[in-house]
Amino acid sequence: MTPVQIATHPPEAAVRAAQAAALGLLAALVLLHLLRELWLAPTGRGTLVVLTVPPLLLCVRGMWLHRMVTFRWLSLLIWLYVALAAMRATTEAGLPRALAALELLLCALLFTICVLYIRRRQHNAAALQAAGAAPS
Repeated sequence: MTPVQIATHPPEAAVRAAQAAALGLLAALVLLHLLRELWLAPTGRGTLVVLTVPPLLLCVRGMWLHRMVTFRWLSLLIWLYVALAAMRATTEAGLPRALAALELLLCALLFTICVLYIRRRQHNAAALQAAGAAPS
């Protein structure tokens, strides 16, 4: 099989499930950031929403279209959000601390799903390539 045929091959059910889970977790992370900064635990600086939400929204289209580069990019980007949540979890008290712990959990789950998605897609591509290269 050629790389174009591999790229246009429809994803299997496990890959689609991982994509749906990643999109759901990403939506939850965006919602958490908006709720925390605008209503639940505002810091008084609305600029944090402007800095933290758009990079996450940039991922949606690529994830929807099963673009590997987007999942790889997000798996690296998510560590910035882990650092922000870890800082908040250790420096704030009360509700902001609980929200930061929830953000840490969402980030860990999103990273795990992204890694599983990437590994499964690479495994499937290798299997398709091997099947196409095998003599008939």
